[in-house]
Amino acid sequence: MTDTAVAHRSAGSRRRSEGWTAAALIGPATIFIALCLLGPLAILLRYSLNEFEPTRKMMVEALTIANYVKFFTDPYYTAILGTTVRIAVTVTVACLIVGFPLAYVVARTQSRFKHLLIIAIVLPLFVGNAVRAAGWMVVFGNKGFFNATLMGAGLINKPFEIMFTEKAVIIGIVAVNLPFMVLSLQSVIESIDRAVEEAAFSLGATPLTMFRRVLWPLAMPGILAGTILTFILAMNAYATPFLLGGPLFKMMAPVIYNEFTQKTNWPFGGAIAFILMAVTLTLTIAANLLLQRRAAR
Repeated sequence: MTDTAVAHRSAGSRRRSEGWTAAALIGPATIFIALCLLGPLAILLRYSLNEFEPTRKMMVEALTIANYVKFFTDPYYTAILGTTVRIAVTVTVACLIVGFPLAYVVARTQSRFKHLLIIAIVLPLFVGNAVRAAGWMVVFGNKGFFNATLMGAGLINKPFEIMFTEKAVIIGIVAVNLPFMVLSLQSVIESIDRAVEEAAFSLGATPLTMFRRVLWPLAMPGILAGTILTFILAMNAYATPFLLGGPLFKMMAPVIYNEFTQKTNWPFGGAIAFILMAVTLTLTIAANLLLQRRAAR
């Protein structure tokens, strides 16, 4: 056997050994996820195919898609899905617009207090969404901090109606999701060599051209990660729309909770949950494919 053949055989054995090692390392996590995530999802999918008896408030064993048909044929529920998607897209765009400059400043700063900036960004994550929503209720109320300040300064005669509106929900969800966008962008922008930006300026590029032709394409991995996180979290937001939107403002997550708890309609609640998951995954994949194609041009 030649030395080349021995070397190839040794390399193949080493790759197989590394493959088994990797499988052993990820095996426990894979099994845990399969049992704790896929198992309950499979049970919920089975429940969504059952029937519900309103008079007895119980689930009846069946195999039907009536719950899915009910959702898509009822304008009330399709309108809620449309509202959820619209707010999620608005929140994602707002987080990207607000978060990109902040992430760029944090990534490029040479200050010794940089770690304090990162801590300030992460700090809101230590507070639960319900607590933060309650804080926004204090700010946005008719006699809250915002209206009281403006009325005290004589700038307005009557308070702005912010609470229990779509604007309050969007602001609250943006505040919750913004750190995820900033951290995703900041880690990627830090890896981009500053000399690339300086080279673009030396070739006569304006700041806008440099951003569009250099920084934006190179930061695309962070943009994709940030938009995925932000969009998924916004689509599944519960505490913020429930507290800031009020009982008349409906998004998918509070509706699902209401179906499971107050109406005890588990089949229909399961169907809505799977519809929300399918729409979220579909829109996320489609948007990211679109962004990648535009960045490749």
